[in-house]
Amino acid sequence: MPVLSVSYSSFRNITDGTIDFCAKEIFFVGENGQGKSNLLESIYCLAYGSSFRTRQDSELARNGSSVYSLRSLYRGSNDELDFSGSVQISFDGGKKKIVKNGKTIKDRRDLVTTMPCVVFCHDDLQFVSGEPERRRFFLDQCLSMYDLSYLDSIRGYSRVLRSRNACLKNGRFELLDVYDAQLAQFGAEIQKKRADAVFKFNRVFCPLYEEISGISGVSIFYAPSWKKDETENISQEDAIRILYEKRSSDSILFTTTSGPHRDKIRFIKNGADFVATASTGQRRLIAVLLRVAQSLFFARATNRKPILLLDDVLLELDPTKRQEVTAHLPDYDQLFCTFLPGEPWENYAHEKTKTYTIKNGEWKWQNQTTIS
Repeated sequence: MPVLSVSYSSFRNITDGTIDFCAKEIFFVGENGQGKSNLLESIYCLAYGSSFRTRQDSELARNGSSVYSLRSLYRGSNDELDFSGSVQISFDGGKKKIVKNGKTIKDRRDLVTTMPCVVFCHDDLQFVSGEPERRRFFLDQCLSMYDLSYLDSIRGYSRVLRSRNACLKNGRFELLDVYDAQLAQFGAEIQKKRADAVFKFNRVFCPLYEEISGISGVSIFYAPSWKKDETENISQEDAIRILYEKRSSDSILFTTTSGPHRDKIRFIKNGADFVATASTGQRRLIAVLLRVAQSLFFARATNRKPILLLDDVLLELDPTKRQEVTAHLPDYDQLFCTFLPGEPWENYAHEKTKTYTIKNGEWKWQNQTTIS
């Protein structure tokens, strides 16, 4: 569902006003620190109700301000030419309010499928070289983009996990039977969907990485914390048994030592860890192609086209890889891309691509002399 326009008030360093995004491709060209990434961040916020750069809403307000607001108009479907929806986010006095089509949203879950976005950014390298938590986050994000029941399972699991850990710390062991049953129910469902997602994801990622890198045999390996055997998904009963067997160590450590929050995801080649010996360029390519695969995965699972947000990631690749990656981008509903002035962004533009130059948070449409 493409974005038609975004209106800004006290958001980051962006000049207050409304930017026209009525185009399939929108390019932002400017030096570092001028506001290009802030514009992509605003679109992501309107799509999901939160930033991909910070968890603190107060950081999104312009320096010296404690309030901000964003408002987007979006098209309801690819076949509709007129505006059919709006999302508004306002932050004031430490409170955030999200309104979709005139109705206040209490749960960001109700926003997820409105303008599905995939963001490509520098921090994606953490999905490859970072902590296991970041890899789990990426997989959870892929699933939550279209499977709201999975999002519910993740939330439920996290809620029960906090309660179980509190019991372990406070010595309330009599409650563990109840929490173990709940944790096992949510956890078994999460592991089943994660395993299925990795299997399907590899069918996209593996050939893509081999074609662009020239390196064969690199794949994503999922190692669930609760295991029965290598081929069968664990049952709720098996998960309860494992939790019971680990109660002794859990009570000593005051935390739950098994479950989906301890799952591991690795990139392997010929059964060995690939990242440990991969070059920086190879790792960066994995990170970029994970996002390409995420876009393809979403499109195949939903029959919908995502909005792509590319934040200077092409700079991290050599010119040949850059062309190959852009050639393999999935069909998108809309593309927002940032470039430095010296980059050959014209090579990626089409006849109807809308290009803005960005300086000190102000935007100027190419061939215009004033802010649009």
